[in-house]
Amino acid sequence: MFYETMSVTFSPSPLWRGYTLNFNTKNQQTFPTMKFVIIALAVAFVSCSLAMPQDKYTNKYDNIDLDKILNSDRLFNNFFNCLMDKGICTQEGRELKKILPDALQTECSKCSEKQKQGAEKVARYVIENKREAWNALQAKYDPKGIYYQKYKALAEERGVKL
Repeated sequence: MFYETMSVTFSPSPLWRGYTLNFNTKNQQTFPTMKFVIIALAVAFVSCSLAMPQDKYTNKYDNIDLDKILNSDRLFNNFFNCLMDKGICTQEGRELKKILPDALQTECSKCSEKQKQGAEKVARYVIENKREAWNALQAKYDPKGIYYQKYKALAEERGVKL
């Protein structure tokens, strides 16, 4: 057995104040197996932490100037064309395009307060000033009218006429 063949010695270490622990054992197969188990556990931990769902969307783009985008036909059309798969996407556009379906489905539950305010501001502007763009986005991201029905009362409560 492993514990019967193991001896432990303590020796002073010049690099560290204290002692190092040295294992001398006749059964040298045990340590490669232990190293494998430790490495496997580390890989499993990292994999699980990467696979865990995010609690919030990235706040990397929270300080983007929404008014500048909404008041510039060129910038607005770039974002619109990105969302509609008709143009090249900026990093911000790709991120928006990636999270939009989830945000609609989960009522923006992963959004920060600033993101919720920005989403309402953009939606209000597009509905009131760019109705054709709103209709096109609605046809693409809500073809069955599920989100329209889901958010209709909230929009009316906030003074937005769908």
